[in-house]
Amino acid sequence: MAEVEIIQPGLFSSIQDLGRYGYREFGVPTGGAMDTQAAGMANLLLGNESEAAVLEITLQGPKMRFLDPAQIVITGANLSPKLEGKELENNKIINVEAGEILSVGRRKSGYRAYLAVKGGLQSKIILGSRSWSPGITPHNRLERGMKLPFLRSESESSSKYSAVKSDDYITSAVIEAFPGPEFELLLTSEKEMLSKRHFSAAKESNRMGIQCQEKLENSLQPILTGPVLPGTVQLTPSGTLIILMRDGQTTGGYPRIVQLSETGINTLAQKIPGQKLQIKVINYK
Repeated sequence: MAEVEIIQPGLFSSIQDLGRYGYREFGVPTGGAMDTQAAGMANLLLGNESEAAVLEITLQGPKMRFLDPAQIVITGANLSPKLEGKELENNKIINVEAGEILSVGRRKSGYRAYLAVKGGLQSKIILGSRSWSPGITPHNRLERGMKLPFLRSESESSSKYSAVKSDDYITSAVIEAFPGPEFELLLTSEKEMLSKRHFSAAKESNRMGIQCQEKLENSLQPILTGPVLPGTVQLTPSGTLIILMRDGQTTGGYPRIVQLSETGINTLAQKIPGQKLQIKVINYK
């Protein structure tokens, strides 16, 4: 087993995989990488299994020393990664020697970057997943001095995995969604306003959910508590939109007006607070 040592944990860095499934009836959120496309691309480029754990890096940091040789790929946001002071490109296989230091610094685009290591990061599996989640896996959030193990791979990845799906979604302002269970209860004027207005995430937003700063006129009555999913957009009585994300709750009592597509969730996961976005409801004219 090889290791990488955390020198500085960064603003918010955690181990994530594709999440935990089969426990929502017990109130356990799905969790997992906020941007599944970026996380999946990092593993694909290295030839890892799709469910291999990666490091999710939010906005800034971390700084780490590889104690053993490794192959890595960084995807998602461009957070100015450097190896021994030399700038790195996203979506490229990088060979790291033992003792070399990787640092993540100034944000150029996006919000969350993903670091995959050939062989996959290793940590305790809880309820079928290595993903960090509040109250479930507190040990999977980075701390200064901790050492992350990863499987030492005998084979090296090559350029045959270099095809990268477009990263345009990271900078796009369009958030793709489908009509939700209560969408048709909205007035025509409210539907039009939803599709035309630009929204932005409040600074209090996190992995559980994103609250929009702008209000939407709301004539809907409260509903009985019903199931919700990552990407469910709820409309509160005050007109505030609450968009549930990967660590969001499993039930909710506000009207579910739209449901983000997987692409929509990934795009939203790359938006910093205050950045403008527009919800595009598919199959609605």
